[in-house]
Amino acid sequence: MINKKNISRDDIANSINREFGFSRKECLDIVNDIIELIIEGLELNKLVKIHNFGTFKLKRKTKRIGRNPKTKEEIKISARNSISFKPSDNLKNKLNEF
Repeated sequence: MINKKNISRDDIANSINREFGFSRKECLDIVNDIIELIIEGLELNKLVKIHNFGTFKLKRKTKRIGRNPKTKEEIKISARNSISFKPSDNLKNKLNEF
């Protein structure tokens, strides 16, 4: 169990290493491959569903005018891609058990 605010790729790889005994490099390769698959899925399909975990969705945000709340100065915000995540019901239920 990891007791940190942020979990790094190394932390995940170390957990895999402890659980399954693969070499540290193999575990890091597995983690990197999974992340690359998610990125590729978003690039190709704009959607990645992981059963019992959740759905990553790529959304296109259009350009718009924003405003600095302190100075009220208008700023142009360029068009960009954004990623949203919707957890599965199983994940939500698991997190609500605490």
